[in-house]
Amino acid sequence: MSTPAPPPSQPSPPSSPAPSRWGAGRIVLLVVGSLAALFALVALAAGGTLLWATTQKDADGYFHTSTHNFATASYALESDDLDIGQEGPDWLFEQGRLARIRIVGSSPRNTPIFIGIGPKARVDAYLNGVGHAVIKDVSFDPFRVRMRVEPGNKPSTPPGQQSFWAASDEGASPTVAWDVAKGSWVAVVMNADGSQAVSADLAFGAKVGWLIWVAIGLLIFGALVLAAGGVMLFFGARGGPATQPGAPVVVPIPAGEYPVRLDGELDPQLSRALWLVKWLLAIPHYVVLAFLWLAFFVLTVVAFFAILFTGRYPRSIFDFNLGVMRWTWRVGFYSYSALGTDRYPPFSLGAEPDYPARLDVAYPGELSRGLVLVKWWLLAIPHYLVLVFFVGGGVGFGWVRWGGLDVLLVLFAAVYLLFTGRYPRDIFELVIGINRWVFRVIAYAALMRDEYPPFRLR
Repeated sequence: MSTPAPPPSQPSPPSSPAPSRWGAGRIVLLVVGSLAALFALVALAAGGTLLWATTQKDADGYFHTSTHNFATASYALESDDLDIGQEGPDWLFEQGRLARIRIVGSSPRNTPIFIGIGPKARVDAYLNGVGHAVIKDVSFDPFRVRMRVEPGNKPSTPPGQQSFWAASDEGASPTVAWDVAKGSWVAVVMNADGSQAVSADLAFGAKVGWLIWVAIGLLIFGALVLAAGGVMLFFGARGGPATQPGAPVVVPIPAGEYPVRLDGELDPQLSRALWLVKWLLAIPHYVVLAFLWLAFFVLTVVAFFAILFTGRYPRSIFDFNLGVMRWTWRVGFYSYSALGTDRYPPFSLGAEPDYPARLDVAYPGELSRGLVLVKWWLLAIPHYLVLVFFVGGGVGFGWVRWGGLDVLLVLFAAVYLLFTGRYPRDIFELVIGINRWVFRVIAYAALMRDEYPPFRLR
């Protein structure tokens, strides 16, 4: 009895492509969250600095300088203009609202001196034709004074007899305190009798009552922005249910092969002159990458602490940072890191296997908790020194380079391409090798692998 033939096998329907793990929404969350986190840290640092500054006041609540000697051979010392609120609202510059200024003086010769603060126009009228020195600049560390001397004669009357002073005092140790008010003001130091050769030891102080509230406000604002940035980073890195990966897959690395792979396929039909305008065509990518590398930096800091406490690099952060590096390499390959293709790079964090520039970093298993403390700065120093020769003064965002061997090679290849229509193959291989070295070091310094990068181009 014959066995019936099995029915012909039907081809299985093609599997639907996996949904992209990096939609625009997640990328925006990560970038905006990173910007918020950095802005919050700046606000917290400013608030903390101001809070510390409020502890540096004297017993009377003044911030003050050390005492220094101011002297002139003429009849008076005049400060430069102090313009308060010339274009601001009146309520802000009500007298005493902003600050209280104090000048403490003493006479090194134990003769009476005069210190006064008055309206600039009235003071200038009083000193018109009087020999005096105008202080243009003062540096306290080290102490240095720059003055402009105005020639003239002795004042007709002593300064203390004038009625226009907003605040004044005279004697062997005068002290002047003045509530800052709207207007243009100057300070004047003279001998009390208006005689020549003025010398005074002066210390300046300021009392700012609202500084503590600005410090507290910055701290509260920074904490709120940091919390908001943290929430955005969490949901941006975590993603939605459709994007959640399963258990992290650690791909075994063949013996002798470094786990960072970078390749590029030279386009045989490169345009002779397109490279002259690729800087313009790549501007949209440069703008996006600037924000992506900002997020890369913030997330690497997050990964640093994750590795320090758990020994693992969070997979979602790893995938994002790898995507930024891939995007960067594609833009660099198209533009001035290689000029290897005229095909415009996609705006994508994915692998893009059809594009002629490819980069991959194998996801690590357990990472060293101790190595994370030193590998990104101390252990990588030899590579940084080598890369200074290869890519010049720096690697900004991974693609902006200047003054190194890589730039010179690409420039030579571009000029050769312009006149011959061909890209020298040997130069292309060397350029790819330099970029391979650069991205290995970036991956190592970004804590993505523990294996020390090899000192080789292949």
